[in-house]
Amino acid sequence: MPRHPSPSPTAAILLFAALILAPAPPAEAQAPAPARGPEQVEGDYVIGPGDVLQIFVWKEPDLTRDVTVRVDGKITVPLLGDLAAAGRTPQQLGADLGKALGRFLSSPQVTLGVSQANSSRFYVMGQVNTPGVFPLAGRVSVLQGLALAGGLREFAKADGIQIIRVSQGTQTFVPVNYKKLEDGRDISQNILLRPGDTILVP
Repeated sequence: MPRHPSPSPTAAILLFAALILAPAPPAEAQAPAPARGPEQVEGDYVIGPGDVLQIFVWKEPDLTRDVTVRVDGKITVPLLGDLAAAGRTPQQLGADLGKALGRFLSSPQVTLGVSQANSSRFYVMGQVNTPGVFPLAGRVSVLQGLALAGGLREFAKADGIQIIRVSQGTQTFVPVNYKKLEDGRDISQNILLRPGDTILVP
């Protein structure tokens, strides 16, 4: 009888992960397959300076490449020159690239993804043990963000935490009562962080 090779440790890990993720809610199961930055936490990921974008143009190898979003928020694309990328989603930018390339190509098919989400960070300031800048890798909640910052200091005002969030040039403040989170009275306040969020602990 032929002997089948034992599964490798990597295959076993992938199988275990698949079993864990199997019961995910339908909304998650229907998420788009293309990888976009690991920092996407809520809604569509917004491109920022420092991100590395992967542009794929079907049957056009000279136009298929990785580009880095510059400090000024722009990228350079052959045939098109400098284009604004920061503040847009990959879907929006990919669609615009397709339209712009239509001036030079017949029905171009463009796919755009985020291969490195370097702009996806959040900040923790104030009465925490390790304030600073942290990468927003995947889905990170307020409690997880505070844990990454080493937790609250002894005299921190746990019921007066604020999340400072900037969206489309408008700054908003989201109050968080850590005491209610800690004792389970209001876990709805354990919201997901977005790129650029600042957790301020007084």
